Amino acid sequence: MTKTEDVLLFGVLALVWGTAFTAIEVGLETLPPLLFAAARLDIAAVIFVGAVLLGRLRWRPRTKADLALILSNGILVIGAHFAFSFIGQSYVTSGVAAIVLSFTPIITPIIAIRVLSTERIYVTDVVGLCAGLAGVIAIAIAGGSVDGQLLGIGLLLASAVVFALGSVLTERWSADLPTMALHAWAMGTGAVFLHVTAYAYSGATLRNVTWTPSAAAALTYLGVFATAGGFLLYFTLLERTGATNISLINYATPIVATVFGAALLGEGITMATVAGFALIVVGFALCNIRPLWRLTRATSNTADHDRLLERDEVRIQGNVYKTETDSQTSLQPGD
Repeated sequence: MTKTEDVLLFGVLALVWGTAFTAIEVGLETLPPLLFAAARLDIAAVIFVGAVLLGRLRWRPRTKADLALILSNGILVIGAHFAFSFIGQSYVTSGVAAIVLSFTPIITPIIAIRVLSTERIYVTDVVGLCAGLAGVIAIAIAGGSVDGQLLGIGLLLASAVVFALGSVLTERWSADLPTMALHAWAMGTGAVFLHVTAYAYSGATLRNVTWTPSAAAALTYLGVFATAGGFLLYFTLLERTGATNISLINYATPIVATVFGAALLGEGITMATVAGFALIVVGFALCNIRPLWRLTRATSNTADHDRLLERDEVRIQGNVYKTETDSQTSLQPGD
């Protein structure tokens, strides 16, 4: 797969996940938030289980690490994350929801520092976290409603935190299960968690839901394309491009969500919200300045490695040197 194809797949993923916020907004008009999230995972779990069975993959957990990963992914990364985000989005627009959730990559390294002993804290991490929080506060203030927008943003912020916590915890274990089987278990666990939570929260079950064509279409899109298809595409890109590259999806998705929210739902966006998003992006850059710098250097080295050599150049261990053909020969770094 070429870099052009990677960029194309990245664009497809941004489109699918960005428009997912629009679909959630449509479904929330008639469906209870927690039950809506649970039904989304029901569909995705069936697809993942089908893929495991068709691929004849090993599906039974054998180790404690498998069980730990299933629970952390199912309850935190998927279950609690969707619970907070779906309820939170019922108070704010789809664009604002996507922007607040883009805070996730900022809080992730901060949590990693507390949970993983191998991580260290830097000044840029602290400044980046403060910038990101300032962005979230700016978005919250823009709403001007304590019981509406502010509550929704608080729930979305909680969604970002539990997602980051679950993601960090998964770094402590190595799965013995195939990836597809692990995600099938996680989707199923998340679905059960959300169904139980939905019933405990409001007594909602699928039997007492009044379905509309728009709600059914939104749920189908979320389950098939945004969840099953989106996660498969995400992990394909993660393997091909690396964590730093794919983390940028968090900043492409809000742009797509805002554009589609405005075009299809008539949602507006304020300058304060734009400024808040800009602060969140700055916070991400500061918290990830070291991996971004390594990525930039790696890209530069790759480009240098791929170019054709001049007649007076040689390449040694990835570095290009110029040769001087005088009475003695020396090597100098190339430009």
